[in-house]
Amino acid sequence: MSIKSKVLAAAATLTLVGGVGVTGALTAGGAAAATPSCGNSCINIFSHQFGTHKSPNFVVDVLRQGEKVGQPIILFRTANFDPAEDFTVAFQGTVSDFFAAGLVSAAVDLHYGGGAKGFPNDFAFENEYAPFGVDSGLCLGVAATAFNDEGVTLQPCGVSSKTVWIVDTFDSPVTLFKGYVPLINGSDTNFSHPFVLTYPNNSFPTDKPRPQLVVTNITGSSNGPGPVLGTVNVDQLWGADFGILK
Repeated sequence: MSIKSKVLAAAATLTLVGGVGVTGALTAGGAAAATPSCGNSCINIFSHQFGTHKSPNFVVDVLRQGEKVGQPIILFRTANFDPAEDFTVAFQGTVSDFFAAGLVSAAVDLHYGGGAKGFPNDFAFENEYAPFGVDSGLCLGVAATAFNDEGVTLQPCGVSSKTVWIVDTFDSPVTLFKGYVPLINGSDTNFSHPFVLTYPNNSFPTDKPRPQLVVTNITGSSNGPGPVLGTVNVDQLWGADFGILK
């Protein structure tokens, strides 16, 4: 069975803590920004720093529509004619599914795959660039094992943990059920303060040059291992909407 098949085999019955599925954890209705060619299968991730499910305002975008490994990922204003905003969920499953498929480490599986006492088996996914609905084989990811302030770029899908994103249900339960969560990179090696998708400090999506998304250690008031629940900074909280911008 292919890696994709292994992961998707469990997707149909996937649930998160409290029975909230991927749609419930990351989406709460509202408009998205996919082109009509990409349609309802497209998912558009946005930063809660600049928007809400009702008005995402700025969504994940490939700089200058560049379909190549290493192309920077930015936020850009929502538009239903911009193919650089077309992404689909390539693979999806739980962290333990990705571990079984050989895409995340045993340590990641222990901490986010339900192995450690009190921790859930988190949902994980790959976000594939699909301009005008055509899969590119390139996903949102990092080029090297995640480190602080590493730039987020397009990387080959289904090859390594670097393109896997884990829905962090443990560190921000207050915002989880409103549809905003931190996203841990699957190559994470820091389990007290994991590397999560972050919008760079003191930047705005209309700045020039366009600020590139990065991974940084999760923020929030410290209380032993990890942040105090509910104190994760807004620049590390993400939501997503499906479909075409209305």
